[in-house]
Amino acid sequence: MRKIITFLFLIPLLTLTACGQSNKKISKKDTSAMENVISKPENPYYSNTDTKKLNVSNAEWKKVLSPDLYAVAREADTERAFTGTMWKDETKGTYYCAACGYKLFKSNQKFTSSCGWPSFFEQENKESITFKDDNSYGMRRIEANCGRCDSHLGHLFDDGPEPTGKRYCMNAISLDFVPDGVAINSANLETIVLGGGCFWCVEAVYQNLEGVKSVYSGYAGGMVEDPSYEQVCTGRTGAAEVVEITYDKTKTNLDEIFQVFFTVHDPTTLNRQGADSGTQYRSVIFYKNENEKKAAQNLIAELNEKVFANKIVTTLEPLKKFYKAEEYHQGYYENNKNKPYCQMVIQPKIEKFEKVFKDRLKKN
Repeated sequence: MRKIITFLFLIPLLTLTACGQSNKKISKKDTSAMENVISKPENPYYSNTDTKKLNVSNAEWKKVLSPDLYAVAREADTERAFTGTMWKDETKGTYYCAACGYKLFKSNQKFTSSCGWPSFFEQENKESITFKDDNSYGMRRIEANCGRCDSHLGHLFDDGPEPTGKRYCMNAISLDFVPDGVAINSANLETIVLGGGCFWCVEAVYQNLEGVKSVYSGYAGGMVEDPSYEQVCTGRTGAAEVVEITYDKTKTNLDEIFQVFFTVHDPTTLNRQGADSGTQYRSVIFYKNENEKKAAQNLIAELNEKVFANKIVTTLEPLKKFYKAEEYHQGYYENNKNKPYCQMVIQPKIEKFEKVFKDRLKKN
């Protein structure tokens, strides 16, 4: 340990009402687990798991993309029809944006079109692709762009098959394809699911820890399968607001993950963090195996003896399934820094984390 024993201190818990007060209606989220990881070390913006929108200049993209991909993705060029075999390939798998790694299509949304470009009748989710009018070359078309990095993918037409009648006509060079069952460079990745009150707060902290690859807000525990945010907010589902942390075990470890957890929230208040109260805000570690459970038990015993005057009430519960929360919860702090809750509740937690773990912050 053992900077947590030396430096751990509690800040007064703030009294704002937290994320539990929104009544925004959002469609159900994608609950599929991370399926594949593609390694592109030359491209720091590439991720198959990060859904946060990118704002990268074309000058920067030109440094990390191949000339052919840059011409299509950033200058809206079009590759020749019938290039390669992707347009007629029927292999089962997943298609990603070749520029940023964002998931775009599954193979069951694809069909073989006579146009000679990879064609799909439906996108993976409503955020995966965005559209704008394209009046270039004297034509009226709808341009299709990646929902994460805004790179050009192709065009959308109304001559596709049922059930949508749409044809997403894509440039093959704009797509990365990974067959089902293939996982690349994932041997060093581990996941852990933790709940420490409002998931916006916990997510924002772990996104800054060196070695953490991705953090998703979601729900775990309880009796309801794939609950919505509104259901969890009632406190009657038994589910807790949690984050799923994927980390590189060669760069951080479970002990450090737990140290951060017990530093940035109060594990001694039962079913409460600040103004947020209810079992959905409980302090909880969802363990997948006995190693995770034992590590948590050992740290809790040490903290009870050396740090906390009040007994830790963090529960240890076996993980049955993690359900990813609705998209507007993901990266909430990054997307809403100027809102009062972010400034008055989340920001102090981040500052505390940065003070205690100043040598373990991600390098920008």
